[in-house]
Formats: sequence, C-alpha cells, structure tokens
Amino acid sequence: MPLNIPNILTLFRLLAAPGVALAFAIWARPCADWVALALFIGASLTDWVDGYLARAWNQTSRFGAMLDPIADKAMVITALAVVMATSGLNPWVIIPASVILLREVFVSGLREFLGAEAGKLAVTKLAKWKTTVQMVALAILMLSMGLQSEHGALFLTLTETEYDAAMAARSGWIYWSGQLGGLLGQAGIALLWLAGALTAMTGWDYLSKAMPYLRDAEG
Repeated sequence: MPLNIPNILTLFRLLAAPGVALAFAIWARPCADWVALALFIGASLTDWVDGYLARAWNQTSRFGAMLDPIADKAMVITALAVVMATSGLNPWVIIPASVILLREVFVSGLREFLGAEAGKLAVTKLAKWKTTVQMVALAILMLSMGLQSEHGALFLTLTETEYDAAMAARSGWIYWSGQLGGLLGQAGIALLWLAGALTAMTGWDYLSKAMPYLRDAEG
C-alpha cells in the first residue's frame, strides 16, 4: 500500500465518513451539525484533490483505485443517514435517499458478482456527475439543518414576545438562520431529487452493460 499524499487523502475521506455521524454522539446540536458539516465538506473536497494529485504526480495505484469509490460510498451513505435522521424522516428526503441507497448497494453487489469482469463496468462521466450532485445536495441539506438547529437553540433563549419582535423586525441571526435554513432546505431537497434521478440512470446503465455477463449459457 503506497502511502503517498493522494492515498492519504483518500484514507482521510474514508475515516471521516463515520465521523459525520459520530459528531452527533459526541456533541450537542447545533455544534454537532457544524462539526459534521465541516468533516463532510473537507472530505468531499479531497475526492477531487486526491484524483488530481495522483494524475499530476503520476502516483496512481491499484490501492487508490480500489479505495476511492469505497470512500465515496461510505461518505454519501453516512451523510444520507444523518440527513434522514435530522430531517425527522421527511418523505421528500427519504424517497430520493432510498433510490440512492438502493443503487449503491445494487452496483456494489453487481461488481462483486462479476468479479474479474467488473473492470469492464468503467465509471462514466454521468456517474462522476452523480457523485458531485449527491455531495453538493447533502452539503446544502446539512448546512440547512445546522442553521435550523441554530434557530431552534436561539428560540429557547428568548421569550415569546422577544422572539416575535425579532422575527417581525426581520433582522438578527435568529431571523436569518431560520430564513436561510428554510430556503437552503428546499434547494437541497431539489438537488437531492436530481441526484436520485442521476443515480437511477447510472444504475440502469451499469445493469445494461452487465447483462451480457449475467445471462446463463444456452444449451
């Protein structure tokens, strides 16, 4: 296992995945939201950086090629679990999240079944776009939930009269955390549905390419 910088970044992304969820076991909200968001964004950025450095420095390796998609899936699946939990199991989140989870499990199982032939299911540009949209959608949703958690924490520090006055004045962090949290939540859900659609398309594409290897021999 060559421990060069690209592979170290990939390892960081893999180890950061459980940290996104564990943040909520260690810290109270909204602190946990911000720690989880920082880990997710930092890890997501390494997805581009490690590949770029590996190609630029000619440090590509079989270990990196194996670990990179695993780290991506671990990050996305963990973040999806966090978003579903912190959204209160919102159906508008659960439906596209279920599509994404089904596709990731299906393609992983398909690759395992194909064994040596799995290398012929090359990662497409659409699949790369799918991963990018997934990570952007999840980052926006996590930011939205952090802002809404901030709004809720501030609400508990005010009387009803003070809260109503702050919202009516349309100023201050308590107002903007609520407003931005709501707007970003809607944008994040829309992007998550787009990610779900792209994910389903790539899943169908992989299945179509794998069909010649799945048919039983005749006669």
